[in-house]
Amino acid sequence: MPPRANTIGEVAAATGLTIDAIRFYEKQGLLKLNRTAAGYRVFGPEQIRTLIFIRKAQQLGFSLAEIRELLVLQDDRLQGCTHVQELLEHKLAAVRSKLEQLRALERALASALRKCKSGLVSCPPHQVQRCPVLEELNRTVPPRSLTHD
Repeated sequence: MPPRANTIGEVAAATGLTIDAIRFYEKQGLLKLNRTAAGYRVFGPEQIRTLIFIRKAQQLGFSLAEIRELLVLQDDRLQGCTHVQELLEHKLAAVRSKLEQLRALERALASALRKCKSGLVSCPPHQVQRCPVLEELNRTVPPRSLTHD
């Protein structure tokens, strides 16, 4: 008697994925599944390994297209490793760039918050004062291409 097939719910729980995600990966061609005569998906150890691989690759920031590529590269270890290294270097450069952008955003937000706080402290009680950040945002000059000189 063959071992009992795992249900999609059991596989989802075991892999940390949602049922919808598993169905999506199958539709995207990342996961090859056989079906029973009744149409149920059959999950064996290979499919479960593939799903865990996909989840871990996504945690590293790989897109589905890149994961598809990684799945193909698994079999060609030497060439695959070189290509994976290139993908990782590209991902790391993108993350570092994003971190720089986020640090700049953090500085801008902290500066705006300081302006708000100092504006509130310097305002006499019961006097209406305009928000310094809103004032600054309103002082933005439109690009020359939009002005009518």
